Amino acid sequence: MNSTEKAKKHQNKIQRVGVIGGGQLAWMMADAAKKLGVDLIIQTPEKDDPAVSIAKDTILAEIDDFQATAKLANSCDVITFENEFINIDELSLMSKKNVIFRPSLSVLKPLLDKYEQLYYLRDLGLPVPKFWEWKTEAEAIKFPLVLKARRHGYDGHGISVIQDINSLKSQRNPNIFIQEFIPFDREVAIIAARSVTGEIKVYPVVETQQENQVCRRVFVCDENLELVKEIQAIAQTLLNTLEVVGVFGIELFITKDKKVLINEIAPRTHNSGHYTLDACETSQFEQHLRAVCGLPLGSTALKCRGAVMVNLLGYEFAVNDYLTKRQQLAQIPNASVWWYGKTESRPGRKLGHVTVLVHEKNSTKCRQKAEAIAQEIESLWQS
Repeated sequence: MNSTEKAKKHQNKIQRVGVIGGGQLAWMMADAAKKLGVDLIIQTPEKDDPAVSIAKDTILAEIDDFQATAKLANSCDVITFENEFINIDELSLMSKKNVIFRPSLSVLKPLLDKYEQLYYLRDLGLPVPKFWEWKTEAEAIKFPLVLKARRHGYDGHGISVIQDINSLKSQRNPNIFIQEFIPFDREVAIIAARSVTGEIKVYPVVETQQENQVCRRVFVCDENLELVKEIQAIAQTLLNTLEVVGVFGIELFITKDKKVLINEIAPRTHNSGHYTLDACETSQFEQHLRAVCGLPLGSTALKCRGAVMVNLLGYEFAVNDYLTKRQQLAQIPNASVWWYGKTESRPGRKLGHVTVLVHEKNSTKCRQKAEAIAQEIESLWQS
């Protein structure tokens, strides 16, 4: 490589990554950014948001503040996203001025509205539940059913189960849509990444367990091989069709007759992949930064036989760092406690998570031990 080529390579290296959103997903990029020699510039509304503490620089502004994002664009080489609470039409004006977004706005456009997302997935031939827009005649729909917010729903917000026609009529709202209720056997998820060169890496298929539509536990143990292949194929079809650059989280239902249905797509790092920080060669956060910065993707191999991740959810209204409980959790063998530094607790709020590596060779014993560990974590946390 001659001096001109070296200079060009150095010039093209992405060193400053702008992140729209300053919650725990951005905060967990810190170690990877340091490892890769990347500075994170965060746009977030509150000075107490988790990622402010690890950012090279912070722009304190609402997520959808166009002027703030314009300032962010002038401070970094590329912009990525921690959440979907953005105004894509305004950002498109920046994209026309050669601001680089990864994933691109064209990737995000069919996914941000969850009703349009299901349409897009169905048109790709991917398996999804039945769904209807709000004006559909409700009498023709079998109850129970699910109402979902088209935008800005997360952690149970914007989702409700409706049991009868009267309850449905009382909640008419053009900003929501109807989805069939799936009496699933299990919920699973997969994290997948795609690079600027089209390289795709997938992580293990994991089982997720929800309470009140909030993820409570993630189990990383052996899955049915045929289902794994089908889910991996779904991930590859989606990422290749969209030409994604970055990490996506894909949540799916496994029905009682072993059919796979996509529940939702998260066009970013995802709660179901937090275990990768401790259990995989490359975490989802490092993988995302690798993709965003144009670097080769890392190995997604497990460093252990299995793992369990338990979210530390708020169970009271309080200002508390729960230090004693965190110290007790850290005493569990092979445990890693991740505390997001949030100053206030409220019921259902994600305050941190615990991942425990499991080394049982037998898959049944691996799962049994993981379940026992999850119960121990929750007992300590809520005691």
